[in-house]
Amino acid sequence: MLGEKERHARALFEGIAPRYDGPAALLGLGQYGRWRRALADAIDVPPSGKVLDVATGTGSIARDIEGRHAVAVVGLDQSEPMLRAGRRRLVTAGTADALPYEDAAFDAVVFSYLLRYVPDPLATLRELARVLRPGGSLASVEFGIPQGRFTRLGWQAYARGLFPLLARIVSPGWRDVGRFLGPSIEAWDADWPLQRQVDAWHEAGIGEVDTRRLTFGTGVVMIGRKHGSRA
Repeated sequence: MLGEKERHARALFEGIAPRYDGPAALLGLGQYGRWRRALADAIDVPPSGKVLDVATGTGSIARDIEGRHAVAVVGLDQSEPMLRAGRRRLVTAGTADALPYEDAAFDAVVFSYLLRYVPDPLATLRELARVLRPGGSLASVEFGIPQGRFTRLGWQAYARGLFPLLARIVSPGWRDVGRFLGPSIEAWDADWPLQRQVDAWHEAGIGEVDTRRLTFGTGVVMIGRKHGSRA
């Protein structure tokens, strides 16, 4: 059964699934692609390795990984309309806290903009680590808030003012995202600052955790490795 956060996320993304990639790139000021490529470049995948992309949406990160590493990527998302919009073959409808895969099934696991929408981020991280092979890469991309005073003020002006205004123009579904996203990012940053996230990754069995702030800190890529060695 889906929790309140997961139900809200499903409703949000179903409202924008028919028109997602173009408006997302525009409203993200062209930075989403840069962050996706940084995530794809960060993971270590052996030849013919298997990669799981959780919260795959329309599959843009999966496509970047396939292009970078020449491997097949399995995508999972709870929103079937988003999966249909992506028109990809290797996809499954499901949730991140109950993955339908065996232990140690993948050489790398990636996820994007996920933990803000789950009831228990640590439990979800443990589930993601469960399906990752020892020595495999876990990587994520999420929104962040700049640390500098003036860049933070600029972020607030965009996230709280201009972004909701532009989103209203795109569609009713995007209007709802515009109202929600800024406060959601601020709440995540307050409740789960970066060091707490790193600690949670360690607790889930992921070591060598590296954090990379991109675009003045508005995007955060994290990469780590599951304890143990590849067979």
